[in-house]
Amino acid sequence: MDFNWDEYLEENGATAAPYTSFKHVEISLQSSFQPGMKLEVANKSSPDTYWVATIITTCGQLLLLRYCGYGDDRKADFWCDVMTADLHPVGWCTQNNRVLIPPEDDVYLRKAIKEKYGDWTDFLVQDLTGSRTAPASLLEGPLRGKNTVDLVEEGCVLELQSVCEPRCYWPARVLQNVGGRLRVRYAGLDDQSHDAWIFYLDTRLRPIGWALENNLSLQPPKELSDIKTAGQWQEALDSSKAESQNRPLPLEVFKDHADLHKHSFKAGMKLEMVSPQEPIHICPVSVTKVYSEHYFQVTVDDLTAEAPPNSVVCRADSLGILPVQWCLKNGVGLERPRGFQSQDFDWADYLKHSGTEAAPDACFPDTSQSRDLCKEMWLEAVNPWRPEEICVARITQVKGRILWLRLEGLAKSVPECIVDAESMAIFPVGWCEANGYPLTPPIKPVCQTQRKVAVVQPEKQVTPPPSVDNVPINLCQPVAMDTGSVNGRYSCPQIFVNHRCFSGPYLNKGRIAELPQAVGPGKCTLVLKEVLSMLINAAYKPGRVLRELQMVEDPQWNFQEETLKAKYKGKSYRSTIRIVRVVEQVADFCRKVCVKLQCCPNLFSLTQVTDKCPENCSVQTKTKYTYYYGKKKRVGRPCLGENSPESEMTKPARRRKKRKSIFVQKKRRSSTVDYTPAGSPQDSDEDEDDEGPSLSDEYTSSEPREERREAPSRGRPRRAVTQHRGTFPGQTPSEDRPSRRRSTRTLSYNETAEYPPAKRPHTEVGMCEEEESLVLETNPLEWSVSDVVDFIKSTDCAALSKIFQEQDIDGQALLLLTLPTVQECMDLKLGPAIKLCHQIERVKVAFYAQYAK
Repeated sequence: MDFNWDEYLEENGATAAPYTSFKHVEISLQSSFQPGMKLEVANKSSPDTYWVATIITTCGQLLLLRYCGYGDDRKADFWCDVMTADLHPVGWCTQNNRVLIPPEDDVYLRKAIKEKYGDWTDFLVQDLTGSRTAPASLLEGPLRGKNTVDLVEEGCVLELQSVCEPRCYWPARVLQNVGGRLRVRYAGLDDQSHDAWIFYLDTRLRPIGWALENNLSLQPPKELSDIKTAGQWQEALDSSKAESQNRPLPLEVFKDHADLHKHSFKAGMKLEMVSPQEPIHICPVSVTKVYSEHYFQVTVDDLTAEAPPNSVVCRADSLGILPVQWCLKNGVGLERPRGFQSQDFDWADYLKHSGTEAAPDACFPDTSQSRDLCKEMWLEAVNPWRPEEICVARITQVKGRILWLRLEGLAKSVPECIVDAESMAIFPVGWCEANGYPLTPPIKPVCQTQRKVAVVQPEKQVTPPPSVDNVPINLCQPVAMDTGSVNGRYSCPQIFVNHRCFSGPYLNKGRIAELPQAVGPGKCTLVLKEVLSMLINAAYKPGRVLRELQMVEDPQWNFQEETLKAKYKGKSYRSTIRIVRVVEQVADFCRKVCVKLQCCPNLFSLTQVTDKCPENCSVQTKTKYTYYYGKKKRVGRPCLGENSPESEMTKPARRRKKRKSIFVQKKRRSSTVDYTPAGSPQDSDEDEDDEGPSLSDEYTSSEPREERREAPSRGRPRRAVTQHRGTFPGQTPSEDRPSRRRSTRTLSYNETAEYPPAKRPHTEVGMCEEEESLVLETNPLEWSVSDVVDFIKSTDCAALSKIFQEQDIDGQALLLLTLPTVQECMDLKLGPAIKLCHQIERVKVAFYAQYAK
C-alpha cells in the first residue's frame, strides 16, 4: 500500500517525533570514518607522491579532507570518494617505499610549513603525534567505504546472550540486517519460529570467542536444549567457529556498545517494572537473584499457587525498571499482582505483609528524560507481539521516560503498549522506507491519486506553466534506482566551485567563498545533490533558489527526482528537483542551473577556473540583474520630463504615504521618511506585497517640487539634506528667514545651492552647524565596487569595507541596502548595522539632493 508519511502528517495536522530523539538510529548512520582521523592521499599533480590529510566530515562514502599544514583554514578542503580515491592509512608510504611530500602545485602549503619547520619530517612528527589513523580494513578490501552498521553482513556469526542466564552465550547467524536491526538464528536451528530480532548495539551481542575469553559458558538456551542432542549442538558449535574464521566480523561493529555499569540491587528488593511478557501495564516485581555486580534477575510477583515464574535478566540501566511508588506519583495505574485479594493495592501494606523492602531510588537510572518525545507525536514502532512487524504509531501519553504508544493498522485492536524512550524498538518516521522494509500503515491511510511534486511553487511567468497539482501522477515517468556500481556512466567526476566567478543576484558571494573547491567524484545524483544543497545554503533566500531550481529541466535528460529542503526565517521549504543520472549530461545540467540562477556558467562546473574566467564574468555586477520584485522596474534616475509646468498646474498634489523612519538623527538630518527603495534582492518573498513606493514612483510625480517642500503643512516633515541660503518661489527673503528659524527640517532642492569644492575622488564633506552633510562628486548609481569600498574606508565603518568587496556591492546595490538586509546578509549586530546604515543614508540623501531631479 502506497503510504506517504509527509501527506499523512500534513492531512492530519500531526507532528513527527524529532530524529534526534532516537539515539540508536543516529549512531547507526555514523560513518566508520570519524572526523579527525588521518590518512595518506595521492597528490593530484603527481600521483606517485602522497601527503597526509585529515578527515573533516563525511557524507556517505564521500570524505571531506584537508591537507595537514592548513590548520583551521578550509579554503583548500576537497571531497573524495573512498571507493575510487587512492587512500591509505598512515604509515603505508613508509612500508611501501613511497614518497611522502606536500603537493608540488600547492605553493601556499609548502610556504606555510617551511616558515615553521626545517623540513617535512619535523612537521609530520609533530602533527601525527597522538593522532588516530583510519583503519586499513576500511580503506581496502571488501569492507572498503562501508559504514559500521553495514559491516554486519548476512551470514556473519556472533555470540548471543541468553535471555534468562547472563553467563550463557551461544553462536547465532545473521539472516537479515535492516538498518542495524538484525534477524538472528541460533546455530543448530533450522526453524524460523525461534528467530530473534535485536538491534546491533544491544550488549547481548558479542564477537565470537568473547564468552571463553571472559570465563563464560557456551551453551544453548535452556528453553531450546531439548530440541537437539548434545552431539548435534556440539557439531553446530564447531561449524559456527569455522565459519567465523573464514568470515571474521570486524571489531569496529562493537565500538559503540554501551559500557556495563555496576548495580546496587539486592535479593528480595521490590520495584515496579513494565511487564516483560505483556508490555501493556506496569506491575510489581521482586529481585530474586543477583548474578554479579552487573546482572540481576527480577520476577513478576504472582501470589497464585504453582504459578510458573516469569523472570528476566536486568542490568543497572535496563529499560522499564522503576522505583516503588512511581505509578502513584505519575498518576498511572499499577497492575495488582495475580492472586492479590484486596481491590486497593497499597505499597506500604504490601511491603509490610511480605516482609520486604523497596529498592532505593539511587538504584535506578534517570527516569525523567523523555528525549524530547511528546504526546501526539508520530513514529514507527515494533509490534511487541510480532517482532518482525513495524507499525505506524502515535504517542498517547508521556510520563518521564516512559511512553504509551497506539499502534495503527493492526487487524485486531490491541491495548496501548508501553516502551522506554531509550528503547531500540522505536524509530523515526521514514526509517522503514529508508531501509526498504515494509511498514504497516493505518487502516485508512491518506493516499492521493494526484501527488504533489513540490511544496515550493515557481514564480509567476508571462506564460504560466500548468499547475503541478493538476498533473496526473501517471504522466511522471518513474526512474529505476541504480543499485549497481557507481563506476561507468553513472560516476560523476569532480565538480569545481570556482569562487572567483560571478555569483549572480541570488547567491551570497561571501558564503560561496566558504564552500570547498570541489565536490566528488562519486555517483552523479549524490554529487549533484550535494552541490545543489550547498548552493541553496549559500543563497540570500533559499526558498527563491528552490523555486528556480524546480524549473530546471530538459526532456532529453535521464533524470532522477530528489527532494531538497531549505529553511529561511523560521519557515521550511521543500521542492522536488530533477537531477541527471549519467555523466554525459552533467555538464549541460550544471550550465543550465547556472543560467537559471543568473550566475557565471562556470561558477560550478567540470572546468576549474584558476585565473581568469573564460566567460569574462568579472565585468558583471549584481545590479545588472536587480529588479523590483513584483514591479519589475530597474533602478535608474527618474524621468525629468514629467515635472513640466503643465502637469504641475493640472494635477493636484498627492498626500504622500507616511512611512516609519529607521533612524533618529539630529535636527537637520532628522526625518520620518525612508528614502530607501523597496524590493532589494535580499527582501523576503513573503514581504513582496508590502513594498513601499519605488524610486521612480517617489521622484517622477507631477506634484510641484515647491509644494513638496511645504510638506509640514500637509503631513509629516521630510528629511533635511543640507540647509543653504535661498528662497521659496513666490516668497520674499524676509518671509523665508522666519520660516527657517522655526523649522530646520524643510527640504530644499535649490539648484543654486553652493557646495564646497571637492577634494576626494568621489565624496566631499562640508561642515554644517551640528553634523557633516555629504556632497557627492559623481553619481552613486555609476559607482563601481572599488568606488563603494573607497567610500566605506573613508568613514568610521572602514573595518566593514572587506564585506562590500567580497559581496560585489556596487553603487546601485549600495542604494538598495536597508537595515534588515544589512543585518541578515552581512551578519552584523544591531549596533554596527545601524552605524553602517547611517553612512549609507548620507549617500542616499546626497543622491536625492544632487542627482534625483
